[in-house]
Amino acid sequence: MTLSEDRARFLDAYDANLRTDAETPSAIKVTRHGPLRWVTFMKGRGFVTYQDLGNVDAPTVSRLVAETVAYFRAEPDITRVEWKSRGHDRAPGLHGALIENGFTQDEPESIMIGEAKALSAEVPLPEGVTLRQVTDEADVRTMSAMQDEVFGEPVSDEMADALLHRLSLRDGMQLWVAEADGQIVSAGRLEPAPDTSFAGIWGGATRKEWRGRGIYRALTARRAQAALDMGKTLIHSDSTEFSRPILERSGLLKVSTTTPYRWVRG
Repeated sequence: MTLSEDRARFLDAYDANLRTDAETPSAIKVTRHGPLRWVTFMKGRGFVTYQDLGNVDAPTVSRLVAETVAYFRAEPDITRVEWKSRGHDRAPGLHGALIENGFTQDEPESIMIGEAKALSAEVPLPEGVTLRQVTDEADVRTMSAMQDEVFGEPVSDEMADALLHRLSLRDGMQLWVAEADGQIVSAGRLEPAPDTSFAGIWGGATRKEWRGRGIYRALTARRAQAALDMGKTLIHSDSTEFSRPILERSGLLKVSTTTPYRWVRG
């Protein structure tokens, strides 16, 4: 099978399996509105996704965006919303409609998919670096704080609280870290998508001084091994330009792009 055929096969599987409730396992409420899924998460976060928009025209897209903002404005606990767009969708006028309704555009990311087996080959670690799965609250909070720092965000309890809630659900999510001298230097999570062949790898972050030494690749391989243990054969990830080349070297393919748009309550 050619790379082009693999990309098409992976993208078809992505659209069919991951643009469903499997995309939002930690949702506390999902409201369907036409083709859209309006999702409510903990801590006042809203999310908009869909499998496809159908044969819509630009006025219909504009109406859907305006109705989305009205819906979340009427939800008093919602403070911010992400609209997750995909580069391969037919969505005429979407960018303009989102901007007109108060959304701002983030940087695009690459949708990466590949065989878990291709990612699972063990990668040597630098001397003194070890990998382990974490479940204790103190470890989860330390891991989350490190990721906030790496991503240039203020350290907060928000993500740690969400991860601890997910762990309490026992839905298969796993948290993995790399440590050196008692310090977490890299981290990421594994999220199996229920009733599919997919598991997602998310939240990959490595301290700057530890990059380029194979630690992120080793952490990715260990999560792929865990996915195979769960019976998952495909790995997917939304990757920044930093992590995309690492995943490509491990056998994942870029099948499309995703661009988040964000609305914040004024």
